[in-house]
Amino acid sequence: MHWGAVRTSWGIFHAAWDEHGICRLEFPGRRPAARPTSSQLLTRLTRELEAFFQGERREFSLPLSLAGTPFQLAVWEELRKVPYGTVVSYGELASRIGHPRAARAVGGAVGANPVPILIPCHRVVRASGELGGFGPGPEWKRRLLELEGALEKGPGRLLGGRAPSAAPAEA
Repeated sequence: MHWGAVRTSWGIFHAAWDEHGICRLEFPGRRPAARPTSSQLLTRLTRELEAFFQGERREFSLPLSLAGTPFQLAVWEELRKVPYGTVVSYGELASRIGHPRAARAVGGAVGANPVPILIPCHRVVRASGELGGFGPGPEWKRRLLELEGALEKGPGRLLGGRAPSAAPAEA
């Protein structure tokens, strides 16, 4: 596995990759204890992440190399289908993968996501509409949802006060 710095206008992220794709994305302030290297994949990640932060990109085209349980992989795959600018609750995500009573387990899988932003775990909120947790911290989640237009700036309410289940579903 290789590590490298991803310099963006939102800070210096760190990414890990192997021959199959991106394995991890660490937020600023979390630095791996590895010697940094570079690659074409890292250059692409930097370009795509910066375009996302500038509001010029809504999806990522990078290959990912994910390791997880079958349940985690199913949750992460479904998370990739949550459209930019919308949110989904843990319970709704559980239903989408065929396990409607597994909201807590879905929360665990969301929290174990090794490539936040690339797999948009910041788009998962509580059924009440509260933001809920986010590994890199609540301010990062708020900032990402504001960027996508899913959250009002300031008070941190979902736009229109809508509950997550009222967010448009992918057709």
